[in-house]
Amino acid sequence: MQDPQSQRPPADAAAGQARPALDDDTLAFARRVFQAARAGNAAELGPLLDQGFPANLRNEKGDSLLMLASYHGQEDATRVLLEHGADPELQNDAGQSPLMGAAFKGNLAIAKLLLEHGAQPDGPGPDGKTPLRFAVMFNRVEIAQLLLDRGANPAALDSSGSPMIEVARTMGAMDAVALLAGLK
Repeated sequence: MQDPQSQRPPADAAAGQARPALDDDTLAFARRVFQAARAGNAAELGPLLDQGFPANLRNEKGDSLLMLASYHGQEDATRVLLEHGADPELQNDAGQSPLMGAAFKGNLAIAKLLLEHGAQPDGPGPDGKTPLRFAVMFNRVEIAQLLLDRGANPAALDSSGSPMIEVARTMGAMDAVALLAGLK
């Protein structure tokens, strides 16, 4: 995840309308805001969001401020962004949601916070991978249990048709295998 070189194009850019160029000061400001999210600087983010700064701003890879804050385990910044309307379901260009990132990283507190603010426990990426699949692949059993408690479907298949328990077994995630096997 890199700092932005430019703001994501507005929806009308796809319709052939030119996007205005951003000057160096604007780009430097955007980099500072993305760094504040990544570093967890809630004290800097809060006032900007209070003044109307877009909570769903994304960088050139499609990573939102929330994605960066949550992926890097920045609980206070994640909370501030969510309280200012950041979309917990907004996926990056790779089809990853903040909850998928929390499951991958094993951050239970961030996962709970995202779920409390509307993240879907079964929100799939483009390849059918869900937050639960990430949790079981990497043996994050506490997060897997949380997602199951919130209604995640342990029988969901990804685009290759692989059952979750087989993916967990292949990854050597034996605690997750035991968790999933105990559901039957």
